[in-house]
Amino acid sequence: MHPIIKVIIPAYNEQDSIGNVILDIPKMVDEVIVVSNNSTDNTEINAKQAGATVLQEPRKGYGYACLKGMDYIKEQTTKPDIIVFLDGDYSDYPEQLTEIIAPIVNEDIDFVVGARVEKFRESGAMTPQQVFGNWLATFLMKLFFNARFTDLGPFRGIKYNKLLALDMQDKTYGWTVEMQLKVLKQKMSYREIPVKYRNRIGVSKVSGTVKGTIFAGVKILGWIFKYSFK
Repeated sequence: MHPIIKVIIPAYNEQDSIGNVILDIPKMVDEVIVVSNNSTDNTEINAKQAGATVLQEPRKGYGYACLKGMDYIKEQTTKPDIIVFLDGDYSDYPEQLTEIIAPIVNEDIDFVVGARVEKFRESGAMTPQQVFGNWLATFLMKLFFNARFTDLGPFRGIKYNKLLALDMQDKTYGWTVEMQLKVLKQKMSYREIPVKYRNRIGVSKVSGTVKGTIFAGVKILGWIFKYSFK
């Protein structure tokens, strides 16, 4: 029996990329849920045309969008086995979803992160501040929790019941690091899978701005220190 897989894609003004993302997702996925995070362009129309379920979350924030997708799934009678999170900008390779979920399906691993390793990364796909931020966050996780994470990559899969157990709270940039810290804290099994990463379509809402970069950095470090001294 194949597991029930749902994909949640937070998207803010990704009209040029969202269709590509959805169409490249393997057919084994049962539902693709695009959460439009206050988009003012044709993101919602294009996502619907590509076959996704489209939800609206007017409150701006990556975490808000992910939580909206989770709330929608909670209301469904048939619950999924695995949730995959993916960005809507086409920087990830959605076809690698099969590799992301493989350890969960075959080895009963709870959580898998797609690590954007340098050798598979297109030149310029990650800004220097993103690379540094990732290094710092994962270095601190190693220091405080003996973690083996090397990236806070957005492309990730998790067992649905484990995701609920994490009781995710962050509404904005801290979502990815919160998930990883809680996985460590709750002693869940995890794995990193190297993934390819290309230059996104359009401008990044986080790393594309100084304000976004600083906010994200503060948020990420805040979560790490909060957990380290708990």
